[in-house]
Amino acid sequence: MVLISKILFFTSHHGFYTVVILILFFGLLSWTTKKALFLIPILPLAILNGFAGQFLNAWFLNRYGVESTAIITSDVETNSTLNNMYIHDYEAIVKKQDGKYIDTFFSTTSAAIYPIENAIRIPQMDQPFPVKYIPGYEKNIVILYHQSEEGKMMQQYEMQVPVNTAKIKYEADRTNKKFVEEYISALEDYVKIYDDKNYKMKIEELKKELKELK
Repeated sequence: MVLISKILFFTSHHGFYTVVILILFFGLLSWTTKKALFLIPILPLAILNGFAGQFLNAWFLNRYGVESTAIITSDVETNSTLNNMYIHDYEAIVKKQDGKYIDTFFSTTSAAIYPIENAIRIPQMDQPFPVKYIPGYEKNIVILYHQSEEGKMMQQYEMQVPVNTAKIKYEADRTNKKFVEEYISALEDYVKIYDDKNYKMKIEELKKELKELK
């Protein structure tokens, strides 16, 4: 597991050198076997690593790693951009199983984050956040963003959005059965995860209103 973690860390954090190694490896293989077919995998593997290297690393570490915490100690904005946003270089310390810390690094484009989604969310500096790693190679971490305090707040905010949308519709026309049903449904989805007494009372209120409308 440690060897796999080291390989995935290298390929996800050093894309250029990974391409160089692929060229050298398959080029040598092609030269020794006298078969040009061995040159074909170079481009697909290089592209695959560029797009999915950090995702594979995130899946592997979440599946086989052990939980711990890390703290970002440095956040430097670079001149490079990704989707019109500046790429950041980060330094962090990771808590090992013996309680001691080890240095690590990652960037916006190389950070392994779980769950895997179409968003790059990095915790704030100087705040402990949950991670996973393979014991023996603690510098390769996956950020468990949704388990961090910042991530929990983000999830709660996202759950609040449909509630607010449904509320606006309902308050615009309280006689519209569809709007009342949407409001009830949004509130019920919210209280399944977050225990809110006011929302539970509102659900009962709305259900009574709905019966009167039918």
